[in-house]
Amino acid sequence: MTPTLVFDIETIPDTTGLRALLELPLETSDEDVANIALHLRRQHNGSDFLPLHQHKVCAISCALREGSNFKVWTLGDVNSTEAEIIQRFFDGVEKYTPQIISWNGSGFDLPVLHYRAMVNNVVAPRYWDLGEDDKDFKWNNYISRYHTRHLDLMDLLALYNARANAPLDDLAKLCGFPGKLGMDGSKVWEAFKAGKIEEIRNYCETDVANTHLVYLRFQLMRGHLTKVEYATEIELMRETLTSYSAPHWAEFLAAWR
Repeated sequence: MTPTLVFDIETIPDTTGLRALLELPLETSDEDVANIALHLRRQHNGSDFLPLHQHKVCAISCALREGSNFKVWTLGDVNSTEAEIIQRFFDGVEKYTPQIISWNGSGFDLPVLHYRAMVNNVVAPRYWDLGEDDKDFKWNNYISRYHTRHLDLMDLLALYNARANAPLDDLAKLCGFPGKLGMDGSKVWEAFKAGKIEEIRNYCETDVANTHLVYLRFQLMRGHLTKVEYATEIELMRETLTSYSAPHWAEFLAAWR
């Protein structure tokens, strides 16, 4: 069985980069830099969502199904640098050559990781292989939208039509899964400024857990899992999460019908 790796990232404004791009004085605080950038963005297009290359990755969480095992974790620790956690992600791709699975990964997570990997001198040869090193990658690689080494569930389920996109939170809850608990992407910057890095990491983990559950339901729908196999995968996930002691998993399990 090909390993599967569900992933999700959380980001904050890249205040160091924005300070340079906006030619602000070095003594300008990170909060002031971000406020200026967000204000300019709102003036430009009415939204304070920054261009993807102006984001900085503060957490990457993963759900790995490999062999007889399943686990959910966040790369690095609260003190890890952006470079360290991004390199760990691509090192995982190098080690397992998994099918990577996301919700809006094509539209957000992967482009951000591409830009930030360049900024941080990250090396990712397996991920970027288009068939030069492994001929199989010519026909199925991580980069092409319609190849399955990266499966963007949101993009595929909407038939690549942005008007048909559904929020992960909504679809997860409609399927009987917990959905988002206590935080969403719009609250990450405020949480980061308050030093709540662990809370951000925990939130990111529950997002990948929801995505993995939606992926299993998708595999059932397309006939790649029988009902018995689906039930087995669900039970493995429940048992794994039950074995984790962190409070956010108890909350997640309580919300899972």
